[in-house]
Amino acid sequence: MAFVEAHTRLTQAVLVPEIRLHLATELTPLWLATEDFLRKHNMQPPFWAFAWPGSEALALHISQNPGLVRGKRVLDFAAGCGLAALACMRAGAAHVEAAEIDPLAAAAMRLNAAANGVELEVLLGDIVGTPCRWDVILCGDVCYEAPMTRHILPWLAACAREVPVIIADPGRKYLPSARGKILAEISVPTSLELEDTQQRIVTLFQLPPE
Repeated sequence: MAFVEAHTRLTQAVLVPEIRLHLATELTPLWLATEDFLRKHNMQPPFWAFAWPGSEALALHISQNPGLVRGKRVLDFAAGCGLAALACMRAGAAHVEAAEIDPLAAAAMRLNAAANGVELEVLLGDIVGTPCRWDVILCGDVCYEAPMTRHILPWLAACAREVPVIIADPGRKYLPSARGKILAEISVPTSLELEDTQQRIVTLFQLPPE
């Protein structure tokens, strides 16, 4: 947690400013600081240090439609900084699990939960293949790499036979062609350090079952 605190600043989500997050204010200094650390510990790049468009859109949609998660067991899959998970807690979810494979992301989510005065169960590791035990599954911006998409989509589609699986996608290359029911389209301001545009239109859709 000390590493996360040292390289981030407590700030606000763009679309849901009532949620506070430990985020990097600049990309390059964090990347340089973590390069050696990541190499030594065989970890992922610091995606957890930014609120990506998919998670921003999910958080806004949940805050505007709390009935989607109120009183329910929710999974925020590939949760990153945990923004969507925190929005679910604020909306009255009964229990929220946030899954990530990166230990630094897990540390960041615990810090973010503490900053918002909520308890969040963090799942560290690859949970793909786990029997569905949730009422709703949320996924923000998960189709940006072909190997990851191939790995996760069959499991998510199988879960979609039992519960709503909602994906928030800002136009990534590997988004599946079968998108199911569109729930919302949300414009999210972005940084040119992270994206090739200053805003992304994020589509929230309910994944059709396998």
